Amino acid sequence: MAKTFDELQVGDSASFSKTISETDIYLFAGITGDMNPAHVNAVSAAEGMFKKRIAHGMLSGSFISTVLAMQLPGPGTIYVGQNLQFRGPVFIGDTVTARVECTEKTERGWAKFKTTVHNQDDKLVVDGEATVIPPN
Repeated sequence: MAKTFDELQVGDSASFSKTISETDIYLFAGITGDMNPAHVNAVSAAEGMFKKRIAHGMLSGSFISTVLAMQLPGPGTIYVGQNLQFRGPVFIGDTVTARVECTEKTERGWAKFKTTVHNQDDKLVVDGEATVIPPN
């Protein structure tokens, strides 16, 4: 059930977890056209800085959208802005958890959220802030 602007409180939070599979990376690459060898070529990735394939940063970041659209505020939310910093790699088999926390409600009827994604070792891999229009 979605929270309206009036129901939403500063401090409200929600999260979503997903284990990243090889299929997830190939599907994301196909949808976006981002075929960077760091994501899709094991031989090339082995020569790179992480020594194995990594998930697209935006794949991990996209789970923030999942939380905002499906949990908090929830269905009907309009995503109007996102600031992201990629802090670490996500590998095939990693389980990531995207978390959002409401930090501000504006006079305009919009809300701001601290957004993070951590891996299974609680290492921060994505950090940022989102702005949304909660449902009516």
